Amino acid sequence: EVQLVESGGGLVQPGGSLRLSCTASGFTFGSYFMGWVRQAPGKGPEWVSSINGDGGSTHYSESVKGRFTTSRDNAKNTVYLQMNSLKPEDTAVYHCGADYYPLTPGRLPDYWGQGTQVTVSA
Repeated sequence: EVQLVESGGGLVQPGGSLRLSCTASGFTFGSYFMGWVRQAPGKGPEWVSSINGDGGSTHYSESVKGRFTTSRDNAKNTVYLQMNSLKPEDTAVYHCGADYYPLTPGRLPDYWGQGTQVTVSA
């Protein structure tokens, strides 16, 4: 059974930083593409970023490019999302996702975690 557990969310002031983590189990982690998806209140899911199996290739949405960085540690079955220069419009529940096939920009993953809340507010 695929399990994805996110952590690291919280309340941060505009301009601040947070680092999200997602620990995976139930599948061969290094063989899967991993990604992050967020959902703000009253809105549909928004694709944020993706990373390939060996971590050598990443993609980002235009709204976070230059501010967010996705990385992974295959020895720990964990994927990260470093978020800098946070803005109020980044407020959302952030879900990590896993998929055997490439997570091209805009393509939502087959498997999602429960998510972690990120709130950016003064």
